[in-house]
Amino acid sequence: MRDDLHLLIRQLQGAYSGELAAGHAYRGHWLSVRDAAERERIQRIEEEEWHHRELVGGLLAQLGAKPSRAREAIFLAIGTTISALCRIGGWLIPMYGAGRLEWHNIVEYEVAAEYASRCGHGEMVDCLLMMADVERQHEQYFREKVATHWIVRRLKLTTPWPAPPSRAPASGDR
Repeated sequence: MRDDLHLLIRQLQGAYSGELAAGHAYRGHWLSVRDAAERERIQRIEEEEWHHRELVGGLLAQLGAKPSRAREAIFLAIGTTISALCRIGGWLIPMYGAGRLEWHNIVEYEVAAEYASRCGHGEMVDCLLMMADVERQHEQYFREKVATHWIVRRLKLTTPWPAPPSRAPASGDR
């Protein structure tokens, strides 16, 4: 049980810093797209990532834990770098990168929900799975956008990357 608590804290610290990187990266991403509808949707995704960061920060505080300073510094650098690169990387690379990132975020929150359940913090499970579901919506949006790119169509790819795993209910799921 203590191991699961330690793993939960580490997972949440990673998610907290990951949301920092994502928030900055999406700022650069939406500033780089020309299509107004795409810009608006990516802006909304950015807002949802910042909201997730608030929620994860609250979960860490509930556990008496703090963000990792080292991870915060590293992920701030990653996010701001990606933000800048979005402005020079064309359309496909940021869309593809965002979709793959969201794919990993789904898994990250689902694993955190499992750890929370196993270490006696079932009250966190719904929040974590809700964030996983939002990340799943983000991933689907980027998957669909990437699939419209002429390169992807020309290569006759049915999907630009494997679909995220189906969510297995956490031990505390109802």
